[in-house]
Amino acid sequence: MPSIKNLKKDVNYVLSDIIEECYVCQLINGDAKADKVEKIIDEAIATFDALIVKINTKNVENKKKHFKAINAELEKKASALLAKIAKL
Repeated sequence: MPSIKNLKKDVNYVLSDIIEECYVCQLINGDAKADKVEKIIDEAIATFDALIVKINTKNVENKKKHFKAINAELEKKASALLAKIAKL
């Protein structure tokens, strides 16, 4: 089981890289797709907030299972966000 500190770092690094990729996409495409890029950034920020709240939950019955589920959710959401960026 990864430590909570490392899990928080993973969430931060993965989602910040996705946001950075959004800004690169916006620079390349100009203002043509700015609205779509902003929606993806907002979704990444909302995902970050939701995952951090789940990580900080104190009353968890099975911590190992809980953190594995959070890690799996991070991978799923990150893949979905990257797929949206690729469509742009």
